[in-house]
Amino acid sequence: MDVLISASILNSDLANLEKELRRAESAGADMIHLDVMDGVFTESITFGDYVVRSLRPHTKLPLDTHLMVNDPTSLIPLFVNAGSDIITIHAESKCDVTACLKMIKSLGVKAGISANPETDVNEIFRYLPLCDSVLIMSVKPGAGGQAFKEESLRKIKAVREEADRLSVHLDVEVDGGINEITSPLVFNAGAKIAVVGTYLLNAPDMAQAIKLIRNAALQDAPL
Repeated sequence: MDVLISASILNSDLANLEKELRRAESAGADMIHLDVMDGVFTESITFGDYVVRSLRPHTKLPLDTHLMVNDPTSLIPLFVNAGSDIITIHAESKCDVTACLKMIKSLGVKAGISANPETDVNEIFRYLPLCDSVLIMSVKPGAGGQAFKEESLRKIKAVREEADRLSVHLDVEVDGGINEITSPLVFNAGAKIAVVGTYLLNAPDMAQAIKLIRNAALQDAPL
């Protein structure tokens, strides 16, 4: 079973982003998760493409850019040019989702679709053939440190089963409330990538925290 960790820098020390980036990489993270918020789709505003451009030279890890924005259409080329390796948009965005996913793919990076906790997972099934990944939000988007919503497990299983039925090769990600207790649940449900923020950033030893998440998932994996 693959257990990949995408380190979210949403609640990191924004005055020392290069240091936080290097800390996550040296601790064993597999990718970096960048939450872009516009203050409309979410209540918070975070950062834009210039921050991604500034971070790109400081890590070899894939940059997984999560566009939690009302309309990502005009932003997609900016974040591709800034160095994003994966761009994830929301099914709930006010855009032509199919056109946006096709645009991402045409620009040479991986495309992902995300669904909020209140969204019926069946609504994203039609987008699966256009996606390299599906990001299931197990918390309300916009803030770190929230408790994991167990109903997301059903969504993970449903996406994995539908992708397999369609013979679509994609990764299932889950974002929110991931720790050594919840990681076995999400990976056994069919996830491949866990987005982890607060748990890693608050850990005295980030490398040990990543190891705990991986080991917990692997030890609880079915034989």
